[in-house]
Amino acid sequence: MFFETYKNELIISGIILASLFIIRLISYFTITKVAKKNNINIARVRLMKRYVTVSLLLLAVLIEAFVFGAEFKDLAVIFSSVFAILGIALFAIWSILSNVTSGIIMFFNFPYKVGDKIEIHDKDFPIKAIIEDIRAFQLHLKLENGDLVTYPNNLMLQKAVTLIQKDAIDDISSDDGSDSV
Repeated sequence: MFFETYKNELIISGIILASLFIIRLISYFTITKVAKKNNINIARVRLMKRYVTVSLLLLAVLIEAFVFGAEFKDLAVIFSSVFAILGIALFAIWSILSNVTSGIIMFFNFPYKVGDKIEIHDKDFPIKAIIEDIRAFQLHLKLENGDLVTYPNNLMLQKAVTLIQKDAIDDISSDDGSDSV
């Protein structure tokens, strides 16, 4: 009885879900291709793929609500309430969102790689370091004295940065005689 009543909606749902699945595969392929071309860390690739999956899942829920008869005014009330609560919560953690957004931007357009020696031109805290890891929220930088510094992604995009040496991580590990970084 259920299948007969909602036959058209189920067919449309199948087409929508198949389309979003194909979009997900194309996105994954594109992310993987960009990552290989730019020699990007596999952990960052997984993070970008998770962002795509969550975005497509939210889009699927919205589209399915319309397919099964929800009206715009009903969804508008729900989404405005949810976004009001999220807006208040996210205002409190805007810095985290800024760093995540910067992490996404850095995935697709960032001239520096893990192992590069860089200089960050900050008048209060100038840094010369080697990039050890690029994460969702921050970079891990190894200073010349061996200290590890975490530097927020949003500041990395706001400050002037100079590339001193590509793949300097190999030089440090060979200088101190150890194989670990």
